[in-house]
Amino acid sequence: MGYAEKRGDYWRGRFKLGSGKYGTVVDSTGVTVRFRTKREAEQAANDAEAKVRAGARRDPTAGRMTFGDYVSRWYAAQDLAASTMQNYRRHIEEHLLPVFQHRAVADIVASDVAAWEKQERAAGYADSSVKTWRGTLHLVLADAVEEGLRDSNPAARRRGRGKRAGRSRNRGPEKVVTTGLGILLVAERAALLSGRDDEFVAIVLKGFTGMRWGEVVGLETRFVRSAAVRVEWQLYELDTGELHRCPPKDDSHRTVDTPQWLTKLLADHLARTSPKPCRCHDRTYVFRGHGVANGAAGRTGAKLVDVARRAGVATGTVSAVLNRSAFVSEATRVKVELAVADLGYVRGGPVGEPAAHWRRNGFSTWLFQPAVTGWYPRKAPQDARPVPVLAEPWPGVPVRGRNAQARADACWLPVARGLTPHGLRHTHKTLMEELGTPPKLMDERMGHEDGSVQARYSHVTAEMRRRLTDGLTEVWASALDARRAMAPRSPVAALDRLLAAGRGEAGE
Repeated sequence: MGYAEKRGDYWRGRFKLGSGKYGTVVDSTGVTVRFRTKREAEQAANDAEAKVRAGARRDPTAGRMTFGDYVSRWYAAQDLAASTMQNYRRHIEEHLLPVFQHRAVADIVASDVAAWEKQERAAGYADSSVKTWRGTLHLVLADAVEEGLRDSNPAARRRGRGKRAGRSRNRGPEKVVTTGLGILLVAERAALLSGRDDEFVAIVLKGFTGMRWGEVVGLETRFVRSAAVRVEWQLYELDTGELHRCPPKDDSHRTVDTPQWLTKLLADHLARTSPKPCRCHDRTYVFRGHGVANGAAGRTGAKLVDVARRAGVATGTVSAVLNRSAFVSEATRVKVELAVADLGYVRGGPVGEPAAHWRRNGFSTWLFQPAVTGWYPRKAPQDARPVPVLAEPWPGVPVRGRNAQARADACWLPVARGLTPHGLRHTHKTLMEELGTPPKLMDERMGHEDGSVQARYSHVTAEMRRRLTDGLTEVWASALDARRAMAPRSPVAALDRLLAAGRGEAGE
């Protein structure tokens, strides 16, 4: 049992730590607690000794470690997928360290976390992003609790606490989806923007299979089969610029059935492009990148990744410093600036060789979004602007070069404002729902896993697969008919052949 010990005008609590060893009740900073009465000291000592027996007592002085020191040790101990490690590092360096780096782990309280969250939202970040970063903070501090550095996790959100009336914190804008015709129109416009058929085939494949972006980019020719594509790998883009070849998300290896028309579309694409192995992976992929590689590939001297390695930070953090972001700690900023000076790094440079693969941001920004919305994004010194097109042939061919806006006849209307490349995956799931596809087959096709008893006792049959591919064929045929009603021809060669085949002119 613990006991009280008189010390002048106060009492202190003493408790047994082990054989012949006793401790004193202290506060969170390690300072001895001075009790006014003997009873209070005895109760505190008994509570502390009970924690010792239960193995739940923590050393108060251990919590004096700064968050920056602890999270560095925590990150080094993780052994996760490269994509996950990259995301954690970005969250920590760009959003957590600027606020919590020099705070003692034990001193962070719930109000600090709430104030940080409010500050991030005020800076214009999306609620979903802030929620993700808070999840990382929660994970770090949960491990600090496990190690005895804290008694509780201040990043844990109490149910119903802090909500505005009538508003669920977990609700967000609904994902935009489109139709079979929408997929076709976006694919046609993307091909017109790129000046080749590759983007047409890739967007149609994504919309009618539900494959993830990385799975489409990482699709190898050997996995294209007579009536299916096999998802074995994906290419995940890291901050270093490397496209990391890794298994699909959640190890969702699967075979995705393709209707006959989609199988032929892929076969014609491969015959036309004759893909060669890429230099980065020495593997032959179905799709290749558009335009030229990042300028860093052909630049002599230090690159962005070299600065990141020298400073010991992520490349995203270096970019934030170079762009003068206010959300980078001063210590990190100094490290990056010193690395820039030491290496003589200069932004910009000549372009390199043609890109072997699409980059997510470039594809979405300059091909997919203009195709969906009809607008190019803002890029200094130019503001956001409509895609200038010549009215003939329909749906209009983008005008390029000097004074393009003045030479244009028209611009595109939006197809599905707010649609993203990932929205095509939602679109495919929605199409399957409309076709009455059994949940088991939908999960298999999307790469999801249902652990319920109902899922365990249901199975996919050949008839289910046939009905789905037949249904997707009907959706595609209807989309072609609707597109043909708008205009009988297309400047995109792959689509023009499909439209002609529907009129009985395939042999022309």
